[in-house]
Amino acid sequence: MSAPKFCDAGAPPCFVLGIETQIGVGVVRELGRAGVEVIGLANRERSIGRASRHLARSVVVGPGRDDALVRRIRELGRPYGDAVLLAVSETDIAWLIANRDALHPVRPLVPSSEAFRRVLDKANTLDAAREIGIRVPHSVCAESLDEWQVACESLRYPVIVKWPDPMAVIAALRAHGLALHKIEYALDAEQLRRIGARYQAVGHWPMIQEYCPGRGLGQFFYMHDGRALRRFQHLRVAEWPPEGGFSSVCDVVPLSRHVELQEQSIALLQALGWEGCAMVEYRLDEASGSAVLMEINGRFWGSFPLAVQAGAGFARYAYEVQGRGRTPQLPAPADRLRCRMVATELKRLARILLQPAKIHDPAFVRRPGRELWRFVSDFFRPRTRYYLWDTEDPGPWLADLRNYASRALRR
Repeated sequence: MSAPKFCDAGAPPCFVLGIETQIGVGVVRELGRAGVEVIGLANRERSIGRASRHLARSVVVGPGRDDALVRRIRELGRPYGDAVLLAVSETDIAWLIANRDALHPVRPLVPSSEAFRRVLDKANTLDAAREIGIRVPHSVCAESLDEWQVACESLRYPVIVKWPDPMAVIAALRAHGLALHKIEYALDAEQLRRIGARYQAVGHWPMIQEYCPGRGLGQFFYMHDGRALRRFQHLRVAEWPPEGGFSSVCDVVPLSRHVELQEQSIALLQALGWEGCAMVEYRLDEASGSAVLMEINGRFWGSFPLAVQAGAGFARYAYEVQGRGRTPQLPAPADRLRCRMVATELKRLARILLQPAKIHDPAFVRRPGRELWRFVSDFFRPRTRYYLWDTEDPGPWLADLRNYASRALRR
């Protein structure tokens, strides 16, 4: 494996915290191909990003986020004199925001604490969007079990249930032995009552939201000084779980489409005071053309490899604009690509073909033959790319295969 070549000797290196997933691998690849010296900070020895040829160096720092890691990052950055740091997960971004002044000489590239708090709070985001004129789902935020019970009798079903700020409740849920559910479906009042009763001991309740049919439309922006310097968008072709979650297959959507919605998304990010990368996620009903806002992710997103393959350059923008104070001049991103995660697609097919009772979305239509045909035919589409597999950088894919085999043997 040849070492990466750095095209700008005066450029600061970039630490990347969290290289366990396809997101971190995408950040490493994009920066490494641009000639940036990338140093991966891994949570564990077998993190797949450590196998990328685009890393100059990788360091296993462990999963803890404490004073010891602050000292470790300072020590790692000291020989460089100037270095920047990008993080992948919301948890790590929040930790970096809280410790940004203690990490010198390393400079974390993170948003302001106030903007990050606003974006994490889904109820706050929906309120801001409503003022701009973006369509938002009808939502109920109960503050007691009695209010939850009243809502059960007044809503139209089905509804979905999700936490307005997941990070704010993780500790309380764990203290009561409860898992954090990204999203749940309630098909009737009795099912919703059972969900509410689960959280009585916690004293906090998730948000209840009207069900919105359609597919996930993601619009992505790099914001700086109130302007969108870069934009990109995709449509989810398949999701895991099948009723909605994250993309297992997604297509680039040309920027000539949904132009008015793009401008509204930018206005929403401006209203929230956002700086840096963000994903504005909608549920798009293709039959009516109506788009309903779901949430904003103020970080690199799960389908980030599609943006990397298309040349959208969001990690590059973060490094150059926030890290070096200059705007890169990049060509327009490709507008006819598909990206897929085959392992997740196989899980999805198994659910659709063999476990249909576990699909909770009442509007989900099973089309087993069509799903099988698309799965196979995508291997032969010339514009298909992959979340992990890359002929020029096969290491992360091979590492992921090794980890999967190891887990299977242990089971």
